[in-house]
Amino acid sequence: MGRDRPAGPVGPRDEAMDEALRALAEPRRRAILQLVAHSELSAGEIAGCFDVTRTAVSQHLTVLKNAGLLSERRLATRRLYRARPEGLAGLREFLDQMWASSLEVARDLVESDLGGGES
Repeated sequence: MGRDRPAGPVGPRDEAMDEALRALAEPRRRAILQLVAHSELSAGEIAGCFDVTRTAVSQHLTVLKNAGLLSERRLATRRLYRARPEGLAGLREFLDQMWASSLEVARDLVESDLGGGES
């Protein structure tokens, strides 16, 4: 079996990570997420930062919200958005595992090179 295959069946956590990755694949969505990373903004305030229609921004907000990356709070007639860092938890764990694995491979290669040169 090849090493490029997943170790086990795809579960809900993997599906959530896939949805987050799809949402983040669009540059404007990443920019929106950065805008609301440290402050809560209304849909209108977010739309004012982009040269697209409010409808387009609304669609991006919906994708980010459905991916679990944004929280939405209603205040009277306004909708306020803020990033949900926990929405990236699965993706971060995946990347951390990949990084740790890469570091282990690099360490093993260095150690085997050092061991081979001491004969």
